[in-house]
Amino acid sequence: MLQSEAGLHIYLEEKNILPQEYHNQKLESKGFMPEITIQDFPIRGQKVNLCIKRRRWEVADKGTIVTRDWDLVQKGARMTTEFAAFLKGIFG
Repeated sequence: MLQSEAGLHIYLEEKNILPQEYHNQKLESKGFMPEITIQDFPIRGQKVNLCIKRRRWEVADKGTIVTRDWDLVQKGARMTTEFAAFLKGIFG
């Protein structure tokens, strides 16, 4: 975590746990995707940025790159999909 005048920057790194949909295939860790930044809710009046590093793997016998499917942010919004669905349920 880094705190500056611009706010809080929280750095998150995906663990090296294989995606469930590829559990029956041999995967090799191939580092990380480019870091993404998501603006989150303020903490104690400070702007919060989540800096996320997602992993990528290579399917050993095919040579294709796979990543975990993260549907983090509702398109057009700066909130999680779950929170957007919650608000939509309350306010219609």
